[in-house]
Parts: sequence; C-alpha cells; structure tokens
Amino acid sequence: MSESIQLPIIDLTSPDPISTARAIRQACVEVGFFYLINHGVNEKLFKEVLEQSKKFFSLPLEDKMKLLRRNHRGYTPLYAEKLDTSSTTQGDSKESFYIGSLEGKSVVSNLNQWPAEEVLPSWRSTMEDYHRRVLDAGIRLISLIALALDLDEDFFHKAGACDSPNGFLRLLHYPGELQLSEQVVYGASAHSDYGMLTLLATDGVGGLQVCREKLNQPHIWEDVHHLSGAFIVNIGDMMERWTNCLFRSTLHRVMPTGQERYSMAFFLDPNPDCVVECLKSCCSDSSPPRFPPIRAGEYLEERLKVTYVS
Repeated sequence: MSESIQLPIIDLTSPDPISTARAIRQACVEVGFFYLINHGVNEKLFKEVLEQSKKFFSLPLEDKMKLLRRNHRGYTPLYAEKLDTSSTTQGDSKESFYIGSLEGKSVVSNLNQWPAEEVLPSWRSTMEDYHRRVLDAGIRLISLIALALDLDEDFFHKAGACDSPNGFLRLLHYPGELQLSEQVVYGASAHSDYGMLTLLATDGVGGLQVCREKLNQPHIWEDVHHLSGAFIVNIGDMMERWTNCLFRSTLHRVMPTGQERYSMAFFLDPNPDCVVECLKSCCSDSSPPRFPPIRAGEYLEERLKVTYVS
C-alpha cells in the first residue's frame, strides 16, 4: 500500500516572481515535482484535447498503424516501449501518439503525422492549439526556473534553449483491461524523463507514483493525485544535469488501476543545438561539475535509442 505525496502548488501568475522562484527551487530540490496552476490553458481546451485523444485511440488498430511512429512522431502501439530498460518484463501497457514542434518560420520541414481530416475533423487544429498554449506556459515557467537557480530570468533564452525549443506533445492511453501475464505489468515502468521539463495533464484516473530517493533500495513509492485544472510538472534528466544534480529528476511510474487512463504529456526540451553544461551557480570547488558538456539533441537521441523494444 503506497502513501500519497502532497506536491507544492506553483501559481504561474503570482505577482511576486521572487517568492515564486524560491518555492520552485524548494520543490525541485526536495521532490522534483509540483503542480502548476493559472498557466493559461483553459479547462474547455483540456476537455477538447481529451475527447479528441479518445477518438484517435478508439480507431481500429489498422488505421492507427498507418501513422506508425517515425522521426519520433506518430503512433506507438501497446508494449512497443519499455521505459525501465533494466527490467526483464514486457513492454509498457500503453499506446501513444507523438506530436513534435509545429510548422513555422523556424521549422524547415514539418515531420508531424496527422489523422485524415475526414476521419477525425478538427483533430489537428485542436492539438496544434493545445501545443502552442502549453509551450507558452512552459517558456514562462523556464524564466522562473532561471530565477530559482540565481540566474537572470532570460538565461535559458540567451543560452539558446528557448530559440525554437523542442516541444513534444505525447497523447497517452492506458487500457483498463490487461492481457493475462505471469510478469508484472506496468502502464509506464519506472523511469525519469530525459529532457528539461514535463507538463502533464490527466483525466483524473490515478496510477501515477513517484520515488523521491531513486538511488535507495528498496524504492518507496508515493501516489500523486490529480488536481483539477493543474499541470503536474516534473524536472527531467537534462535539467538535473544542467544543475549538477541540485534539481531532482525524480523516478516515477504509472501502475494499472483497472480503469482506462488518458493523459497528455508535454516534454519541453531545448533547441537540439543548445549546449547543456553545468551552470556556474550550481558548482564550486567543493562541488565540481559531474557531467561534461553535451548538445541537447545528441543527448536525447542517445536516451531514446534504448527505450523502444520493437
């Protein structure tokens, strides 16, 4: 029986950015997860995206397979991914759909795949609207994270992280009924996210758990509850690397509950050419940099290579 964790609540519209930055710093040092409210994405759009997501995942498998994932965009079927690469269990019990950066002046070619308009009318426009709004919230949050790290609020912009940032929306569906198996089945096996930040919205069905001390054994898991209208935000490995492990990239997983579960994870990562290296505010003679500099794109590509089992 797991305990529940009380995550801090961060208000993106707070009139006191310094106090908000302090609260973010405490959350990222102690937990690596927090709720984000007043982020600018309204409840109506959340519901529209959720309904459109359900429509896609209810399509026949043969139709979904026409949009099979390539260039990290498109459909991934059940058990195609295993986030805990050390596990001997089968792939994770979820299917998903990836939508990368949207076409615009800074994008040479749009690699996204889209269901046909006659099959799912207004699906693409809904997802593009949501993508833009969540990206905007993430960019505003990054400025507060810079303040939380004793940096200028435009630090990540000047470093090139927010110059055409790599934003990926991942729609997720966890089935309620699972095939019989002698192995433990996970909706999403234990992992930490690879990038900079993740902003997660869910349908309210439980299953998300965090482990604050990922290096300790046995792992102690705590339930994360849904907060209506809030994003669940967590720090990724790239931000942990940037901060010399000051900010936590926390281990988490999704356990089956017997109910269908839908969620929308938005991964906010730097421009692929951005160099991630230890921040000066996060190292000293007694705490030297733990990781060498690396291009963001190279780092993510290496991490993704080992994730897919088919």
